[in-house]
Amino acid sequence: MTRTAVIAGVGPGLGASLARKFVAEGCQVGLFARSAEYLEELADDLGDDAVAVPTDVTDPEQVEAGFREVRDAFGPVDVLVNHASGGAWQGLREISPDAFEQAWRVSAYGALLCSQAAVDDMLAEDGGTIIFTGATSAVRGREGAIGFSAAKFAVRGTAESMARELGPEGIHVAHVVIDGGIRPPNVDDSDAATSLDPDAIADSYWHLVTQDRSSWTLELDLRPHVEEF
Repeated sequence: MTRTAVIAGVGPGLGASLARKFVAEGCQVGLFARSAEYLEELADDLGDDAVAVPTDVTDPEQVEAGFREVRDAFGPVDVLVNHASGGAWQGLREISPDAFEQAWRVSAYGALLCSQAAVDDMLAEDGGTIIFTGATSAVRGREGAIGFSAAKFAVRGTAESMARELGPEGIHVAHVVIDGGIRPPNVDDSDAATSLDPDAIADSYWHLVTQDRSSWTLELDLRPHVEEF
């Protein structure tokens, strides 16, 4: 079965690993991010099964156009990964209202727009999968990162609500809690306790896509021993 996936928020870390894993498993993938140059390089590397779609996920018109481009290239979307994240690494007294709002808009509002754009395809076909990238800050607020924490709590609530709404309709919605720093590209870091392997995490995401409906996961906790993120 050939799946069409959209990965929203593709960068050189986990986003790129997700794209490579999905293409390796036979998916056709639309890559969303604001960085057109990076997306084009990655899409060229992945070949004919990937298309670069420079997209600001906080802009409804850009999101709609991006999904239309993916459909034109590969057909209806049956997998969505809401991976875009807005960082706001400041505390209450330092953060500006605009920075707080932007963190929410990228993480939660962007995920809402992408999910709304994808869900009709999934309902019209044989279901689908929507995965949200979360963090420990989605279950416990982080000091000095009020914007990031608030945004990730919103993402978790969005995912849980959608899972209960869409599960009976054949759409698997999962929220992945990732804790710790993800190993940057081209860095040999043998300390697995403090640096997470993006390729291994991508394997876990793919398992969520292929899970049988009888064992669907709502929340996948990938927290190791440290709790940094």
